[in-house]
Amino acid sequence: MEQMEARFQRFCEIITSALAHADRVKPANLYLQGLVMPGDRKSVEPMAARLRPKTVEATHNSMHHLVANAPWSDAAVLEAVAGQVLPELTQDGKAPVYWIIDDTGTPKKGTESVGVARQYCGQLGKQENCRTAVSLTLATKDGSVPLHYRLYLPKEWTDDPTRCRAAGVPVEIGFATKNDIARQQIAAALAAKTARGVVLADAAYGDEADFRDYLTEEQLLYAVGIRPATGVWWGQHQPARMPPPSPQGQARTRLVRDEDHQPIAVQALAQALPKQLYRTITWRAGTAEP
Repeated sequence: MEQMEARFQRFCEIITSALAHADRVKPANLYLQGLVMPGDRKSVEPMAARLRPKTVEATHNSMHHLVANAPWSDAAVLEAVAGQVLPELTQDGKAPVYWIIDDTGTPKKGTESVGVARQYCGQLGKQENCRTAVSLTLATKDGSVPLHYRLYLPKEWTDDPTRCRAAGVPVEIGFATKNDIARQQIAAALAAKTARGVVLADAAYGDEADFRDYLTEEQLLYAVGIRPATGVWWGQHQPARMPPPSPQGQARTRLVRDEDHQPIAVQALAQALPKQLYRTITWRAGTAEP
């Protein structure tokens, strides 16, 4: 038990050092303790009651100020966490690694919370008032750790400077699509020399050809979803002959389509392929079946 407490204390010291302010050390330690203690409710008030039952109000105020008002860098904290977890998780580069791109929608009422808008909410499976964040998570068979996490701001926010200013959005933050954010997060992970992994993403990201091209340019393996109507070049469905370079001498790179040269939808291709070309792949052993 003493060894476990010592390890946890070292963990807390590294996390609190990323907050870069001495006044935040004590409430941060309490908050981290509250997260690992027994109890279903992990919001500030019930954690304060479990941690300091005799001084609940003061403890709550201190912890609430840390998570709600005190300025600190979430990127620095994520980096501090990753620095401790990654060596164990990746077995110092020996374990297979996966980079998971995804977005998470959190239902939210009202109009003033940063980023709230009527948009698709995966948690509810429909269009609803919510906030959405894009994340890059590194995973292995033993666990996962978030590397990057950024709130998505719809255009109705970035096109309204007054609204952004009232909500405290920095003036330098402009509109970025979810795919733009995902590319920025991948670029940051590459720049940090994070253990490379196979990129996994659903069709919201994988259906964009530019996103797949970016992964190829960065020499990253990927397995991403695409939609049934996505076109591909296959068999007799090939692009037209590439025209000569432009008058400025620049080589043309975009594949050419015309009336006789069109890609085939992947759904149509899948339905046209003979059965013998298909094979069953077991992803992993489940509790009921593979």
